[in-house]
Amino acid sequence: MKNVTTYQNKKILVLGLAKSGVSAAKTLHELGAFVTVNDGKPFKENPEAQDLLALGIKVICGSHPIELLDEDFFMMVKNPGIPYTHPLVQKAQEKGLPIITEVELAYQIAEAPVIAITGTNGKTTTTTMIEHILNAGMVDSKAHLAGNIGYPASTIAKKVESNDCLVMEISSFQLMGTEQFHPKIAVLTNLYEAHLDYHGSWENYVAAKWRIQQNMSYDDSLVLNWDQKEIRELAQKTKAKVIPFSTKEVVNGAYLYHGQLYYKDEAILAADEIGIPGTHNIENALTAIATAALWGINVQTIADTLRSFSGVKHRTQYIGKVDDIAFYNDSKATNILATQKALEGFDPHKLILLCGGLDRGNDFDPLVSSLSGIKAIVLFGQTKYKLEEAAQKAGITSIYFAENAETAVNTAFELGERGDAVLLSPANASWDQYDNFEIRGERFMSAVEQLRQMKRSSQ
Repeated sequence: MKNVTTYQNKKILVLGLAKSGVSAAKTLHELGAFVTVNDGKPFKENPEAQDLLALGIKVICGSHPIELLDEDFFMMVKNPGIPYTHPLVQKAQEKGLPIITEVELAYQIAEAPVIAITGTNGKTTTTTMIEHILNAGMVDSKAHLAGNIGYPASTIAKKVESNDCLVMEISSFQLMGTEQFHPKIAVLTNLYEAHLDYHGSWENYVAAKWRIQQNMSYDDSLVLNWDQKEIRELAQKTKAKVIPFSTKEVVNGAYLYHGQLYYKDEAILAADEIGIPGTHNIENALTAIATAALWGINVQTIADTLRSFSGVKHRTQYIGKVDDIAFYNDSKATNILATQKALEGFDPHKLILLCGGLDRGNDFDPLVSSLSGIKAIVLFGQTKYKLEEAAQKAGITSIYFAENAETAVNTAFELGERGDAVLLSPANASWDQYDNFEIRGERFMSAVEQLRQMKRSSQ
């Protein structure tokens, strides 16, 4: 960790805990700051706050009193999920208090260079692909996953050495709180409408994503999706060296041509050799190829790693087969676009889709064309009847209902035949029945395992 003295004897307010807030509070405490943590969860129900208090960190829980800002704070570190419309954040802005997110702190203390990945979809898979390839090819050094992928960036940043690298998944929420953040390589996977309730407009959302390159120079590389017009236009507004990737045309970067994935003029591997299905994973692989090549990883290592890559948990994750019916966990598909992308990787005539979740008020007409030809669909959650309408419009005749994602497993299995696939890709958030998409995915996988054990015991 760098010997950062900026925060020594400075009063810092950490707003919101969760993993990133805890990590930021501990890191700042180690850097000699006088840290105050403010979290909405009551202290008695807040083990993270209790742990921080035991370290000598000031903790205020259960509410967000505006008078907190009467103190002379040097800076606020805001949990990314807390919107800028929050009264305490607005008051801090009025006072001119700098507001950063934990990834900014991580960058400031890290001795290693950063590879940063953002975009609407594909961030986690791309980030994990890159980390796998780099670690397969790096000698006497290591690539470390960090950021929005579930590993608090400042905790990881304290551990890395100068010859390592941080491979960081970065959300738009996190990027809004960056000032000095400066990746050596940055990736923008794609841009689609998302989180407009947080950002207020499409323009604000794009601007937040584009902050990933704000401090990059001519010595840095920016890997961009050349198939999107908006991103091609943004490419004119950066100092970084632009490396395009495309599934539609030959570019001076990574591209798909006649079923082969290339970097520059060199063939890497066939698209159907990638270890996980789906056209969206071709895009993910192209971004990983470009990034790994820029880092100096050889072609054979890149190809071998992509062939063996089995996916990321809850993201079109292959679970295994029961009586030659394959099961896939795509619980991370919390919106229509993510489910559309997942469906592209399967033969619809041999697919049974498990779908449903939290009702956010939208309809599912955009999903209709993607549902066409699907063998059967099993629906659950608040949106099951809306999804039934979409399935009927798509011409699906085998429509069934289940109580939740795990009970849908047995229904799907009874409908399936050898060679079929069962895909959990909900197209909805999980919060109507589960605390998060991870729990939904875990329950689904447990149900598949129970089914497997039951079939074994009956044989």
